[in-house]
Amino acid sequence: MNKEQLLGHLKGENEQTLGRHVLDLARQAWESNRPQRTDFFDPYERKVALSVLAGIPEVGFLQQGGYKKAERARLVIYPGFYLVETIPSSLRVLEAKGNFSFQEVKHSDYLGSILGTGLKRGKTGDILVLEGGCQVIVAAEVADYLLSHWTQVGKVSITLTEIDEEQLAVEPERTKEIRGTVASLRLDAVAAEGYGTSRAKMVREIKGERVKLNWKPVSNPALSISEGDVLSIRGRGRVVVSEVGGTTRKGRTSIVLHRYY
Repeated sequence: MNKEQLLGHLKGENEQTLGRHVLDLARQAWESNRPQRTDFFDPYERKVALSVLAGIPEVGFLQQGGYKKAERARLVIYPGFYLVETIPSSLRVLEAKGNFSFQEVKHSDYLGSILGTGLKRGKTGDILVLEGGCQVIVAAEVADYLLSHWTQVGKVSITLTEIDEEQLAVEPERTKEIRGTVASLRLDAVAAEGYGTSRAKMVREIKGERVKLNWKPVSNPALSISEGDVLSIRGRGRVVVSEVGGTTRKGRTSIVLHRYY
């Protein structure tokens, strides 16, 4: 990795510092054969970082922000030969709720209260403001700290819980209705139908604990699925079992699924 060649296009001390940091992580990923993670970057910082990574064919990268249009995201830099499917999420999502009837709170208020716990800005991603609270995407390594130390926003006490990434309150980009039949209401059969893949591939996904049922990781392909259940796979959206119908002449079960992605 030629440092001067990779960083020569960067302007100013801030860009140079960021570039050197990304280059160091790329070198660590290659030498250790393990993925390395940045803090959360804004769009400008990611542009600078990616301009450096574009010149390093030995490594690849993922952007993890919690959802497709996230403003702030972490970069996961991994050796080029690495099996991407095995890289876990570097994020966790927390939901804060409180009685804000008598206090108007904004994005800056939530962010200020988080930073008031001693957390650095780079460990916090997007904050989605909701009625009566917010959802915040954070670096996985600081989530437990926040669960213990973030107890109020202004003068309002909050209840803090962890939720799944697929429960983020963002509008899905696309919704697809899927009408089909399955041999049985087993998890592997229904998930394969919903995600448009083979049952054998879905069994591997499930056994690798990459599939969640009602927001909880599962590893048993034979679990029984019911109407109203929610299936999710990180990065591939969620599938809702909207309707379980009758049995066809061939003994298969009719289902209606809605996929959000």
